[in-house]
Amino acid sequence: MSMNYQQYLSKTAMGLEPSGIRKFFDLAASMEDVISLGVGEPDFVTPWNIREYAIEALQDGFTSYTANAGLLELRQEISNYLNRRFNVDYRAEDQVIVTVGASQSIDLAFRSILNPGDEVLIIEPAFVSYSALVTLAGGVPIQVETNASNGFKVTPEQLEDAITDKTKAILLCTPNNPTGTSLNKLELTAIASVVEKHDLLVVSDEIYAELTYDQEFSSFASIPGMYERTITVNGFSKGFAMTGWRLGFLAAPQELIHVMVKIYQYTTMCAPTMLQMGAIEALRNSSMQVEKMRQNYWRRRNFTVQSLNKIGLECHTPGGAFYVFPSIQQTGLSSEEFAAGLLQEEKVAVVPGNAFGPSGEGYIRCSYATSIEQIETAMNRIGRYIESIEKKKKPKLENVK
Repeated sequence: MSMNYQQYLSKTAMGLEPSGIRKFFDLAASMEDVISLGVGEPDFVTPWNIREYAIEALQDGFTSYTANAGLLELRQEISNYLNRRFNVDYRAEDQVIVTVGASQSIDLAFRSILNPGDEVLIIEPAFVSYSALVTLAGGVPIQVETNASNGFKVTPEQLEDAITDKTKAILLCTPNNPTGTSLNKLELTAIASVVEKHDLLVVSDEIYAELTYDQEFSSFASIPGMYERTITVNGFSKGFAMTGWRLGFLAAPQELIHVMVKIYQYTTMCAPTMLQMGAIEALRNSSMQVEKMRQNYWRRRNFTVQSLNKIGLECHTPGGAFYVFPSIQQTGLSSEEFAAGLLQEEKVAVVPGNAFGPSGEGYIRCSYATSIEQIETAMNRIGRYIESIEKKKKPKLENVK
């Protein structure tokens, strides 16, 4: 007997759209000779000292559960790191949680603060999971669209226009995925005035904090008056090249952390112990390796932006992360049409901009977290693809008799 599972499945889960990033990544993985500028993952291997420390921890028998919030030793290192790097002071004992990736931190944040119907402002283009996580927590994601005219930076006026009596929080991501836009202290202070005026919370995704290029990174919790209103999300995946380790962390006022730990007790228990040991070493002794990777990304960013503008795809210079977000509007193709054609004809995988919300239509996301040689080849292929599009657009001349 065949089962009709539709009646058993969650309507909320069924209503979620599949990740637009994974769609093109999975397609590219099935093809040969593809250069992937799609998935946002460092091409660097985790520094050896971090791997060695985790291996030794495993050999020494660190295989038991830790406290739900994570090893106190690691939480102390996180506290020291946030204070040292970003001038925010969180107590290790009751204001920090070690999570299974930064995405879980965001999930915990929304589950802890949202009641059914509460609205969260999501600044678009935005990472694909944000709206989904708000929805799964019973909230309502409200998109605030930005555009290329000011480098995809949200303005206080845009936030004011989107706020209603149901607005509970704003999600900030700076440097941003997918645009690479990085907000400076003055811009964050302007947002903070809106937050305070409307008595809101902020979930600040700072996973790309170590990958900021043209200005010093400012943590939102360091803005005057925002410490009490901010849930700071960060982790090891991007800056420390530890994506597969799935280690993140969040820091927040103790009252919020108390509720998050209760949720964590029933859903995850704790992050893997030996990997937490590796993270201790990452925070203590890996700043030189992190800086070396950052400088490498900076050189790749400059080359990629210059190359894209040269071949006719207008592209602003991102202030952080490892993405560029060029416009493909001049080709006359939609984002999905452009990405699909580029993959089929030239074997270069990019992510269509509409995967990051409606305001991403007309753009593509390219990750420069790959070698400069691969990027150069990819740029040549994209240039060739642009030329082929232009040729197809030219009308054919008929013979005149």
